[in-house]
Amino acid sequence: GTVHHVAWRVDSDATELAWRERLGATGLHVTPVRDRQYFHSIYFREPGGVLFEIATDPPGFDVDETVETLGSALRLPPWLEPHRDQIEQTLPSVDLDRA
Repeated sequence: GTVHHVAWRVDSDATELAWRERLGATGLHVTPVRDRQYFHSIYFREPGGVLFEIATDPPGFDVDETVETLGSALRLPPWLEPHRDQIEQTLPSVDLDRA
């Protein structure tokens, strides 16, 4: 197998924007901020070609469900909904012991 990309998390949009500016100042091409519904991301490649992502903690995975039901059903951002059937077919089943 291969690694697609390496991701780091930051605590806020402001921190992410500071990293974007800092990386851009080194001459790296950094993408605009991408809204991924559950977090915001920027991407860049290091000189060897490895893709890196910096993603924010907010807004978080509870934007479309309550904390009490978090993780009880597969939630997808709107742009992945058309692929739901394919995604669900490839995911392994997970049994959780809720005791």
